[in-house]
Amino acid sequence: MTVSRSTFHQQYAVQARAKALELFAQKPALKGAWLSWVAGQLYASGPAEYASMVRRELEQLQAQAQTGSRTPE
Repeated sequence: MTVSRSTFHQQYAVQARAKALELFAQKPALKGAWLSWVAGQLYASGPAEYASMVRRELEQLQAQAQTGSRTPE
């Protein structure tokens, strides 16, 4: 049985956000190596749909960081 896209998103949205926050927190420590490292983490994180959700969350965190917005926890 396959799960609909919206159901999958609802089930994993909180986990994807938490994973993105965890990965983003490593950026200062890894500096220039972060992008390659995070790509590997996304590749290994599970189904492509989940990795895409995490990637979108990372993009939002990056945009917030660039505009100086506070990162919600």
